[in-house]
Amino acid sequence: MAYRSFVAMGDSFTEGLNDAYPDGSFRGWADLVAARLAVDSGPDFGYANLAIRGKVMHEIIEEQLEPTLAMRPDLVSIAAGGNDALRVRVDPHALVRQLDGVVRRLRESGAEVILFRFADVTMHLPAILGRRAAVLNDGASMLAARYGAHLVDLFGDNAFHHPHMWAADRLHLSPAGHRRTAGHVLNVLGVGVNEDWMLVPPAPEPTPWLLARGADLRWAREHLAPWVGRHLRGQSSGDSITPKRPELAPIGSGF
Repeated sequence: MAYRSFVAMGDSFTEGLNDAYPDGSFRGWADLVAARLAVDSGPDFGYANLAIRGKVMHEIIEEQLEPTLAMRPDLVSIAAGGNDALRVRVDPHALVRQLDGVVRRLRESGAEVILFRFADVTMHLPAILGRRAAVLNDGASMLAARYGAHLVDLFGDNAFHHPHMWAADRLHLSPAGHRRTAGHVLNVLGVGVNEDWMLVPPAPEPTPWLLARGADLRWAREHLAPWVGRHLRGQSSGDSITPKRPELAPIGSGF
């Protein structure tokens, strides 16, 4: 079907971090999906992206759900819980219960909903994140079945084990990762996709041990330490950020 409007809810994953336009603003998978959907829908297609980096589940619900419902979109994506999983104390089952209420309200409004099983990040982050992500992923599968939502299974795609899919911070997608995610979303929606978005380069040769440890130290200094510092100060990377597309607007507006 041709969707008339699309609203993207969430955090940095949906905001599009590390996939930059020439002016330095972020594109990401949601912008790519919206641009493709507009081809079928025409110039009146509306797109809004409310996602803001650093947001946790309750903030996404409190700040983004009511504005999304007010826009009455045909299609809504929501990806949330990743930042919660990074906290020392979190109940991932409670996060799934919160997400249940969001999906229910969106479906009651008549919107189709896109949910995600997150890609596997345990190859370069603590294993506890994998256990929490597994609960969120199982919850997304359950909610998709319960409410008839679209489920995008990034966890089941081994291409995301390739380092080329990830940015230098090892947590956010690279431009190639965003393109592949957009391809998965469009395939789930039954929309044709640019085959180049699904290409994955050959796996790199294993990094010698000393070089790998040096890379780990640089990552800890450049990415982990700043995150820990913000967390200890009660700050978020999204504190001064506003949604890049707060209202439904034609795809040519803001692209």
